[in-house]
Amino acid sequence: MSLNTFGRVLRFTTWGESHGPGLGAVLDGCPPGLPLRAEDIQPFMDARKPGTSKYTTQRKEADAVRIMSGVFDNADGQQVTTGTPIHLMIENTDQRSKDYSEIAQSYRPGHADYTYDAKYGIRDYRGGGRSSARETAARVAAGAVARAIIPEVTITAFVCELGGDRIDPAAIDFDEIGNNPFFCPDPAAAKRWETLVDNARKDGSSLGAIVECVATGVPAGWGAPVYGKLDSELASAMMSINATKGVEIGDGFEAARLAGEQNADAMSPGTDGKPIYASNHAGGTAGGISTGQPVVCRVAFKPTSSILTPVDSINSAGEATQVRTKGRHDPCVGIRGTPVVEAMMALVLADQKMLHRAQCG
Repeated sequence: MSLNTFGRVLRFTTWGESHGPGLGAVLDGCPPGLPLRAEDIQPFMDARKPGTSKYTTQRKEADAVRIMSGVFDNADGQQVTTGTPIHLMIENTDQRSKDYSEIAQSYRPGHADYTYDAKYGIRDYRGGGRSSARETAARVAAGAVARAIIPEVTITAFVCELGGDRIDPAAIDFDEIGNNPFFCPDPAAAKRWETLVDNARKDGSSLGAIVECVATGVPAGWGAPVYGKLDSELASAMMSINATKGVEIGDGFEAARLAGEQNADAMSPGTDGKPIYASNHAGGTAGGISTGQPVVCRVAFKPTSSILTPVDSINSAGEATQVRTKGRHDPCVGIRGTPVVEAMMALVLADQKMLHRAQCG
């Protein structure tokens, strides 16, 4: 059994391969009557699509989304969701499968080549098939639809560390995120990263990165106490993204280094009867339920596995070999992972909103 569906009330299934004719997503459970056009989805696709700078893969894909079902014109002539499954399709137009001919019988260390072969007895070596980061284009399209369900929430993700070089927390300016190719809120760090990524690319190597995501406007009460915890759903969603190796909610591992009184998010009475928090170490959740504070998570992306530097491996016959991956690859997959993290945050929050409404009205 291959699991390609995520969510409880708002469920989405992705399909397609990196070098197939196309890929996409089907969303089921979306409420009716929400305005939705392909033009509403495209800005999020443009943020993730390849070939936008010399610091990402040079594969050229328009990533134009077609809405194949689930929308119709209402009485005012506005295209809205109908409550039926929404089928989103994205064509692949710039595949170069020949780039992968040399690894057809060899396994890239760190990639899913061997494990797919071990599980299924067959694999699509052209870019990795379903294990390619190309699959995340469908998630971003689905995430754009999810945002229509949670208009009260603002989601912002940014790269906070690249190649071991962190941003200065005191210099964070969200307005800077769109002014550089790294989704970086610290202009000084973005300048340093130009050299870091350029050197890795020229050396035939790659770099890892950490992406932080903040969702504001989430009301208190979303989530569940045991198996549907907001933070566990977020962790599952983020860990499902290609190349992710770690997730933190709030202070994450740093919380283990604090004393109880330091870690506690002290509360005082607010004028509206809701608490005012002195801190947000918990990242906007308590007992698996949102507190009304910003929901904060960080996602660690490993260095891209497809690199030009030769690495020891084996082939499908079990013989020793070396693998050197040609083609067009991201020197730091975490850069374009940033819109994907936003999309998964949106999908989880939209699902949790609908779960809350189903139980609590």
